[in-house]
Amino acid sequence: MSHEPEITPADLRERIFNLSCFGGFNELALEVYSFQYENCMVYREFADALSRKPATVHQPEDIPFMPVEVFRSRPVICSGMKPLRSFQSSGTTGSVPGLHLLANPGIYKESLLKGFSLAYGDPSEYTFLALTPNQEENEGSSLIYMISELMQQSPGRQHGFFLNDFIGLRDRLIQLTSASGKIILIGLTYALLDFAETWPGTYPGLMIVETGGMKGRRKEITRYELHDRLKTAFPLAEIHSEYGMTEMLSQAWSKQGGLFRSPPWMKIMIREVNDPLSFCQPGRSGGICIADLANIYSCSFLASQDLGKVYDDGSFEVLGRYDSSDLRGCSLMIQE
Repeated sequence: MSHEPEITPADLRERIFNLSCFGGFNELALEVYSFQYENCMVYREFADALSRKPATVHQPEDIPFMPVEVFRSRPVICSGMKPLRSFQSSGTTGSVPGLHLLANPGIYKESLLKGFSLAYGDPSEYTFLALTPNQEENEGSSLIYMISELMQQSPGRQHGFFLNDFIGLRDRLIQLTSASGKIILIGLTYALLDFAETWPGTYPGLMIVETGGMKGRRKEITRYELHDRLKTAFPLAEIHSEYGMTEMLSQAWSKQGGLFRSPPWMKIMIREVNDPLSFCQPGRSGGICIADLANIYSCSFLASQDLGKVYDDGSFEVLGRYDSSDLRGCSLMIQE
């Protein structure tokens, strides 16, 4: 009978999720790096190629951040671990998708629920409506799994997926906002814009969370333009954002002004565009590197193709993507 593997060292998971601020992050990040260097052979090969053995790594800036593209070609999982679940990136038509193998799905759930609670409070107090496919339509999507897990925290509420039912979504919003309560509409960017253009309206108390996902579906626009369009269509709603990816197990949330905040076990660092082994000072733009300590049995230190900047308080912006990177995004979960 399959079972979730035990944590090694025994208290690593507990310490990760009990971080209350970034004050203890650096020490724990070095421990996670040492553990993954010893146990994840794909990551070890990458670190050795850069001559970054644990004995030479003394601060998070010394840790090698592995490109997320490695997940497209190699199984990134610690030795001896059996994948109990997998998530697959959307990729572009004809491209090789990334595959994230999960040895312990319970860690994903714990990271999701604790991270959401830090940003928004108890998820059981919310009704969640989604402009995404449902799990039957795309069971390999980490985004859809995330939304489904949030819905399961309050099974008696009128949650629902409405990607192909704008009229049903409009009617549900009217019903729920008339009764008052905490309502989150979370969706792919292109779908939110399609709904906004078709059924704009005044829905008091509504929070709209965009998750990205425009590439290949509509003309690219900035996040600020997106939020302006949504705010015009839904003047009584709050417009928020979520930042995550298939290769991560944690999410960052933006509740205002386009600034994301991470849970204490996740940290964003910005690498120089022309020197990927050097990092920028706060306020300068560059490539986004993610240290997601929850990703214990895979690789916690990832170099994305996203561009952004981080600020002194740890908040960060996502500005776009490298011009040379492949088009990818949640919008491609639905193929034409």
